[in-house]
Amino acid sequence: MNPSAPPNRWMSKTAVNGFLLLAVLYMLFPLVWLVTAATKDTGDLLAGNAFSFEGFNLGENLSDLAAYGDGIYFRWYVNSLLYAGVGALACSLICVAAGYAFDKYDFRGKEKLFGLVLMGVLVPTTALALPMYLLASKTGVVNTYWSVLIPVLVNPFGVYLARVFCTGYIPDEALEAARIDGAGELRTFWSIGLRMVMPGFVTVFLFQFTAIWNNFFLPLVMLSDRELFPLSLGLYAWNTNTHGEPSFYPLVVTGSLLAVIPLIVAFVSLQRHWKAGLTAGSVK
Repeated sequence: MNPSAPPNRWMSKTAVNGFLLLAVLYMLFPLVWLVTAATKDTGDLLAGNAFSFEGFNLGENLSDLAAYGDGIYFRWYVNSLLYAGVGALACSLICVAAGYAFDKYDFRGKEKLFGLVLMGVLVPTTALALPMYLLASKTGVVNTYWSVLIPVLVNPFGVYLARVFCTGYIPDEALEAARIDGAGELRTFWSIGLRMVMPGFVTVFLFQFTAIWNNFFLPLVMLSDRELFPLSLGLYAWNTNTHGEPSFYPLVVTGSLLAVIPLIVAFVSLQRHWKAGLTAGSVK
């Protein structure tokens, strides 16, 4: 500390740090509860002893979770990984390609078309669920994997974000140099543009992965076969049974704890890409 600093400055720093500490505690509190509650049996949960250290039933809870319904929970887990992983990867590639085209090419009606994309950001996804269901019903893909995968391939906000990243991360000179060397437009995008805008690609991927992983309303509308459920819909179905069968409480809590793991892994493993420099893909 600098003793010559005015008292008001240290008071303001203390207030800000205190506020940030309270915010961190507020955000971590549900996760801490989830971790401790997953170690309790039904009696301890109903008695409100989730934060106590008495009893450790995590192993039995995991065993019950794996055994219930012939392991249907882990089928839901694989479904969620499929929906979120494949959907977010394909959506990110589409968004980056669209943002690249909007930024680097000139064509008739470009700004008007981009304005339509921005209007799509304002439309809530829940408002589109019924029209998408009717379209899926017409094409015969209702109650299939495609009914959930196809709608998540389009993300207007991802296109907008990708255009912003392309503007800042891809200098026109690098693309011109690639064209002079004889690279085609697709090769230029794949080898130069996509590599340089990788931080933007990862950002769009994480946003979309989180959105699809937590998506509830679209699978609820599209799916009726529980074998196709994602985790969000499967855990909701179990939670509706807790009032009649309290034994579902440990299953829901333990399943919710395991459902957080892929999100944490994705953010921790991909955060280094956000630190990439402006010329991250320009090396030959």
